[in-house]
Amino acid sequence: MAEHVVARVGELEPGGRKIVSVRGISIGLFRVGDEYYALRNLCPHQYGPACEGRMLPAVVAGAESDWEPVLAYAGDVVACAWHGLEYRISTGQCLAYPNVRLRRYRVRVVGDEIRVVL
Repeated sequence: MAEHVVARVGELEPGGRKIVSVRGISIGLFRVGDEYYALRNLCPHQYGPACEGRMLPAVVAGAESDWEPVLAYAGDVVACAWHGLEYRISTGQCLAYPNVRLRRYRVRVVGDEIRVVL
């Protein structure tokens, strides 16, 4: 597995994102709090740019909230720019379809370098 330097620590503020290309693969690099995440920038729905849409919290309802809608995943959701499918940045999981997820890549911070492992 090869590591590729894609950014420097100071480049991304919390809540920031950068689209990078590594070996011809478009990858969304995100900073959520103090953690960095890398997701393939390819939505499985119609192959749109999954990491280039709005970053927002999600409204979810479940048994734990007595099925009342609540804001969740603050700063940890990106919506595909084409059709709005929402994905958790930290896991790649699609919120609407639990069996769908974006490919995740391991991220390592070495000194001031942010590296994606392919």
